[in-house]
Amino acid sequence: MNAVGKGFVSALLGLIAFGVLLFAPAGTLHYWQAWVFLAVFALSTWIPSVYLMRTNPAALDRRMRVGPLAETRPLQRIVITAIFICFPALFVISALDHRFGWTTVPTAVCLLGDVLVAAGLVLAMAVIVQNGYAAANVTVEAGQTLVSTGLYGLVRHPMYTGNVLLMAGVPLALGSYWGLVLLLPGMALLMLRILDEEQLLTQELTGYREYTERVRYRLLPYLW
Repeated sequence: MNAVGKGFVSALLGLIAFGVLLFAPAGTLHYWQAWVFLAVFALSTWIPSVYLMRTNPAALDRRMRVGPLAETRPLQRIVITAIFICFPALFVISALDHRFGWTTVPTAVCLLGDVLVAAGLVLAMAVIVQNGYAAANVTVEAGQTLVSTGLYGLVRHPMYTGNVLLMAGVPLALGSYWGLVLLLPGMALLMLRILDEEQLLTQELTGYREYTERVRYRLLPYLW
């Protein structure tokens, strides 16, 4: 199957999985926040993916190599496994919150969550457009060169910055404050992933050590 076919199948299966994770624990299809979230998620991933399919299918293919088995470093396998547990749990907790009415989130806050979700996903895709070697797994490929301008001139790991926006936006978009309890563990896992990734990049990517001296912040400007 070519990159276009794999991309379409992956996107469709992902959307179906998200639907199951949301509507099953919610116990209803009358969950407008979930429908809006799914639409925002689909548009924010499919449109950039189509662009990458046409302009840089190799970069999109790298982005699709995701999961513990795609990682070569033991710590990264552990981190990704934990993330693969936390992210679905974020959906389930938010849906249960909707079902049992644990918290009440104003419509404006839900829509703000959708904006954060879209911003996080678009930012992650923009990183791939700028850096075709930005993969979903931690690796340094033969011939890979350092990218230090654009988004990489602001923080060292802009794709993970997009992940933070996504994690913060999902529970709000789904109408749940309880879902935010997983934001801190999720960020801790990202920080652990970044620290281990930087060890590899410093060792194997030419110029990365000097780059870290120029760009101070890893994930969030003025914070870390």
